Amino acid sequence: MAVNEGLISELSELCGIIPDYWDILGTQHWASSATKTAILRGMGIAVEDENAVRREIALRRGRPWNRLLEPVLVVSVSAQPVEISCCLPIPPESLPGLSIDMIIQDELGQTCLLPHSGADMVPADHAVIDGQPYVRILLKDTFMRGIGYYQVTVSCRHQQPVLHQGRTACEGSTVLIITPDACYLPPSLERGKIWGVSANLYAIRSASNCGVGDLRDLGLLVRAVAGHGGGFVGINPLHSIPNRPPFGISPYSPISRLFKNYLYLSLEDIPDVAECPVCREMMKSALWQSQVNTQRFAERINYEAVAALKMPVLSQAFEHFYDQHYLPGSERGAAFGRFVAEQGSMLEGYATFFALWKVMHAEKGCFTWQEWPEEYRNPFSPAVAAFRKENERLVHYFMYIQWLLESQHESAAAMARECGMPIGLYHDLAIGSIGNGSDVWMAQDLFASGIDVGAPLDDFNPTGQNWGFPPLLPERLRETGYAYFIETIRRNMRHAGAIRIDHALGLFRLFWIPRGELPLQGAYVRCHAEEMIRIIALESVRNNTVVIAEDLGTFGDGMREMLQSFRMLSFRLLYFERYYPDLWFRSPEDYPEMAISAVTTHDLPTLGGFWVGSDIDLKEQLNLFPNPERIAQYRADRLGDRTRLVRVLKQRGLVRQDYPEAPEELPMLTPELSLAIYAYLAQSRSKLLNVMLDDVVGSLRQMNLPGTVDEYPNWVQKMPVPLEEIADLPWLRQLAEACRKYGR
Repeated sequence: MAVNEGLISELSELCGIIPDYWDILGTQHWASSATKTAILRGMGIAVEDENAVRREIALRRGRPWNRLLEPVLVVSVSAQPVEISCCLPIPPESLPGLSIDMIIQDELGQTCLLPHSGADMVPADHAVIDGQPYVRILLKDTFMRGIGYYQVTVSCRHQQPVLHQGRTACEGSTVLIITPDACYLPPSLERGKIWGVSANLYAIRSASNCGVGDLRDLGLLVRAVAGHGGGFVGINPLHSIPNRPPFGISPYSPISRLFKNYLYLSLEDIPDVAECPVCREMMKSALWQSQVNTQRFAERINYEAVAALKMPVLSQAFEHFYDQHYLPGSERGAAFGRFVAEQGSMLEGYATFFALWKVMHAEKGCFTWQEWPEEYRNPFSPAVAAFRKENERLVHYFMYIQWLLESQHESAAAMARECGMPIGLYHDLAIGSIGNGSDVWMAQDLFASGIDVGAPLDDFNPTGQNWGFPPLLPERLRETGYAYFIETIRRNMRHAGAIRIDHALGLFRLFWIPRGELPLQGAYVRCHAEEMIRIIALESVRNNTVVIAEDLGTFGDGMREMLQSFRMLSFRLLYFERYYPDLWFRSPEDYPEMAISAVTTHDLPTLGGFWVGSDIDLKEQLNLFPNPERIAQYRADRLGDRTRLVRVLKQRGLVRQDYPEAPEELPMLTPELSLAIYAYLAQSRSKLLNVMLDDVVGSLRQMNLPGTVDEYPNWVQKMPVPLEEIADLPWLRQLAEACRKYGR
């Protein structure tokens, strides 16, 4: 039976579903009742009939009155003393018989008792909900506390049985998060500007890796960039992924954002590999060397083949470590034990997931946890606990892999510090995790079901995008005090001097697409933006990590301003920074100061590819244009962009005045012109300048073409120049000189 559309709309509004949005072309889209209903179901909300919908509406309209405390309170450090809102099911005149003890506990376990007498309480508000009177009071803290996380427990007692269900006592708790009002900026950025290089780590060729760029390569790239005066090296997310094509190789579609991909391990830098005779013999064998060379010199990455090379070595290294270090309790074994203890239940859950996956795949041919026997789909079930105990060694193996990754990651960060980089490693945080991964398995109640995250159409993605992973549920996340969100931010800031929050619009609203539908059938859902931004600021200050908000796309009023008010750097791309509607490129002095400026990203054409229109050619070949009749206009616009670029470079004195402007006179991007374009950005006011390694080496190949899976070689293309040659490239030396000239 169809539910009244008015009721669906009312419930949708209460649940944060935004009824309409405007796309980049200025077209307004309205969410249909079917879309709203599908999204509500994805939130786990009962919508099977009108009575169920009315109950859900009543429940939400009764908040905050129908619960003692909000699940979390996120406040500014400057908004103290803190006041905790408390709602009780009594009329205001019953307050004199009430007494309340509020206990605030800090992260070190120290507590503070704050008693409150009802006789001294003044109602902040009162209401009657369904005939039940409620009063709201504010429990005031008496201390000025530092930034951090606090557990607040409130115990209420009344002389009469007037509290919930006729009781004389009730108790509740909330998480209090006190945050700074701005993210961290190092002194070097407070007073100056910095440039650096960003690379797709997996794509790096080197004489030592096994066919995928690894953490040793990262350290060498850091040294090369630092040698030219660069202040950071940016990398793609290191998140754990399946390493199986076509869907399991994107670093932006991870199994887990909490842990790392083992393919980034450098086997040569693992002490247990060096100690283990079996490992040494394996890696010295003619067969292994031949297979490594095949992958090392291949034009494209074969993730499964590289995994097949590394896994046997890692397995033997673990066996050696377990028997020679862990069981005997050597110093190295003790270090591993400390790591496991520090990582806690998150690491245990992740390792259990992979142990289960390995067994279920071998025994039952399962590829996803949704295919496992039902008793193993719940990570907290007795069956999973029994499996973990019976397979302790295998679970420890997957913990060991993460320990090795942590060590090598730290070594790369230490290299940046030793080289004097003011920022060091610049991490990238993907917007979500895939539905059949460990993150979702471990926290199923936090993720929507039957929903994918994506984006409406834009200039480079004319059909919109579906990213193929489920969104986090804003209300459930809040109910848990943002514990999962905090852990995700904290773990990804570790070893990072800067971090990019991919799709920062998702802090405000996220585009939900009912599974099986086109992006056109999606709708935006609101998030608790200020609370999440404040948590990011807190972790930023604690970890000394600069925060970059990838704020591309269509933002609503005040969104960018809020990000900037917390000193999150805006993400500005040359391709999009224009004076509309005439399309002239924005002058360097008009770029915002609190920003990172760049030419392109992994999802867009390289500078060389942009110049020749390779992205337009690809989309035409793959029928990705919804309106093919506009292709000629796209090509004409691109030729116009080339002319406009040359002209602004002439105006700045970055190329000679007789430099050719006509597209037919300059069919390919020259190194001179590429350097001039980056020098143009180096002149900008932006605190950071990000130079893509693809442009340093003059690549024409786009790393990822959104809207495709296996129609295009996404995530498998290697750098055309080996790592060992990058430091000596004249283009990089000339870029460094230009950056110094313009104050970077």
